[in-house]
Parts: sequence; C-alpha cells; structure tokens
Amino acid sequence: MPRPVFRFAPSPNGLLHLGHARSVLLNAALAREGGGRLLLRIEDIDVERCRPAFEAAILEDLAWLGLDWERPVRRQSEHFADYESALARLDALGLVYPSFESRGDIRRAVAARPGWPGDPDGAPLFPFAREAMSEAERARRVAAGEPYALRLDMAQAVALTGPLGWQEVDAAAGTAQHVAAEPLAWGDVILARKGVPTAYHLAVVVDDALQGISHVVRGADLKAATSVHRVLQALLGLPAPLYTHHSLLLDAEGRKLSKSIGSQSLAALRAGGITPDEVRRRALEGLR
Repeated sequence: MPRPVFRFAPSPNGLLHLGHARSVLLNAALAREGGGRLLLRIEDIDVERCRPAFEAAILEDLAWLGLDWERPVRRQSEHFADYESALARLDALGLVYPSFESRGDIRRAVAARPGWPGDPDGAPLFPFAREAMSEAERARRVAAGEPYALRLDMAQAVALTGPLGWQEVDAAAGTAQHVAAEPLAWGDVILARKGVPTAYHLAVVVDDALQGISHVVRGADLKAATSVHRVLQALLGLPAPLYTHHSLLLDAEGRKLSKSIGSQSLAALRAGGITPDEVRRRALEGLR
C-alpha cells in the first residue's frame, strides 16, 4: 500500500506565524503517525510579492521547529510549463476566457447592483457575463496587448463535471464524511493572468497531483475553496486527495492570524526567547 503523502505549502511573501506552525506541525504529526512522507512546496507564483529572503526565513523557522522534509523542494515559479499545459487543456474544452475588467470596474458594477452576492471569502462574484463580449472582440483585445485575467466559465464547467464532493477527514477522530462541492458559489474564478500562466486554484491542484499528495491538511479558511479544486481536478482528470481543514488560531480581537494584519511572526517569538517546545504547545493546543 502506498505511503500517505502530506505537504506544507507556504508563500514566501512574509514571515511565518503561529497559524502556519499549527498547519505544518499537524501535517508532520500525521505523516509520522501514518508512516508517510512530508513535502515542502514554495508557492511563489506572485513574483511581485515573493522574496528569496522570505523563503530563507521559512526554511530557518521549520528547521528551528525540528522539522524535516523531502528534497528537492518544489517551487511553483520553476514549473510554469506544467500550469500552461493544464490551462491549455481547459481552454480546449472551451472553458477559459480572457476578461479585461479592472478591480475598479468590478467595484463600480457591484456598487450599481445593491445586494450583489459575494463568494465564500466575501469578495463580490464577478459581475460581468461572458456572453456580453464576443470571442472575436476578446481576441482582438488580447492581440492589442491589453491586460487581462483568464477566467473559468464555472457554469459550463459544472455542466461538464456534474455534482462533485470530497472526503473530509477529522484528524482527531480519524473519521471521514462526504462534503458536497458548491463551485457555483465562487463564480468565474481567475485561473491565470497575462504574463503569469497560473493563479492559486490552478497551481495547487496541478502541484498536488504531480507531487502525489494523498492528504491535504490546511486551515479551515480554505475549506470552501475545495469546491473549486474539485472541479479543476475533475476537468483535468486528476485524483482527489483526502482533505482535512483544521481550526484556525485567532488573535486577541478574534481575527485569524495573518501576514496581512501583522500577526507576530515565529522569528519575533524566537527573538523574544520562546522555545520550539513552547511554540509546538501553543500551535497545537486544543487541536487534537
């Protein structure tokens, strides 16, 4: 029977915090208990925000926690051809189209439609219909060099895949339950942009398949996104891992720990004298 394969996949656009420690420590524990493998993946497709210094800090933090992982490390920026190939397969199905609307255009369109729905992350659904612009006009604007995003026609995608779901595993109890996917709740998600042949949703499913990931263990804030990932897996003929979405660590104001709000980093905790054992205790407390 194949060994289970887990992964920790941080983005080097900031320093790791206790929330990241929770995720990587749980992945490491489950891999160890199941006789499995732990992989590290650097999700660095955001070439503007990702920095080598942050990647070096990630490796330092993980080593300080006493963790080890298989080599070589997969860096997304080194595998754009894999994502281009997957994108081409989706395009061949007639499911990909370029959209030229800016964030400002989207914001103004939504403001003009009171009650316009949002996606599970709270961002407004893309408010422009694919049919509102001809394919010829889209091709002309691409050829003219205009900036664009490549979007998935979600309604057509779901019509092709039919109903989907995934197995959600409770890490503490070891039990699994079927969760029905709700991809239409996300609308026409972005798969890539001009100049960068992928975005998070596409890259993560391609990477998980190519790396043979059998168990995806990540924060509960990504649970809803699994609906999008299942659609892409089905369209591309990729296997579906088992999923575990663990609870999040919150700050004193009840917000999830995040780089964007300046949550205290592991490096800062280390500089303040905290020990790896204390970080492990705090990160995993109440989790299992």
